[in-house]
Amino acid sequence: MNDFIYAMDLFGTAVFAISGALAAGRLRMDPFGVLVLALVTAVGGGTVRDTILGTTPVFWITDTNYIWLVMLTAALVMALVRCPRRLSGRWFQVADALGLAVFTVIGAQKALMSGAEPMIAVMMGTMTGVVGGVIRDVLCREVPLVLRTEIYATACIVGGILYTLTLHLGMGTELAASLAMLGTLALRLAGIFLGLSLPAFALDNPKSP
Repeated sequence: MNDFIYAMDLFGTAVFAISGALAAGRLRMDPFGVLVLALVTAVGGGTVRDTILGTTPVFWITDTNYIWLVMLTAALVMALVRCPRRLSGRWFQVADALGLAVFTVIGAQKALMSGAEPMIAVMMGTMTGVVGGVIRDVLCREVPLVLRTEIYATACIVGGILYTLTLHLGMGTELAASLAMLGTLALRLAGIFLGLSLPAFALDNPKSP
């Protein structure tokens, strides 16, 4: 992993940690609860990915910078943020989209490096991006964002396909990663700013005779 991707990975980790800490704040959790939600949101996807791929110990055990960053981020949110709504606007969604794009590519990249097939790499990239948020929402007793009509997991799937496809066509790793991140980011931003979403599957109640 080159320095740029590593820096972006840490950035995504911090953004996702903020998301978890804010969710804990909205539910008035104690500091331990804030730390737990920040941790599962930030590293949950990568942990599940590494476990499935058999890449052990998982990434945050071999590189504790991730844990220290999450702990610092959670502490700063508790110390500085008095109104969680101020960090839930569009700019934070953009930062979250950047983290999502990076996590998607890193997940797909790690899967391919472990010898996985391209389809599995796409799945691992998607899991890296969304599973932490799923765990966070389940702990908060909310319907996970990935299960709603918003363009979220779909952006990860498209990014993973772009990455594996461009590599298959002979494109260099850095260029392929850049294009995949841009594709994921563009699709997610389209969902945020243009209201792009997937159609809902709704079953009407049968009419009474």
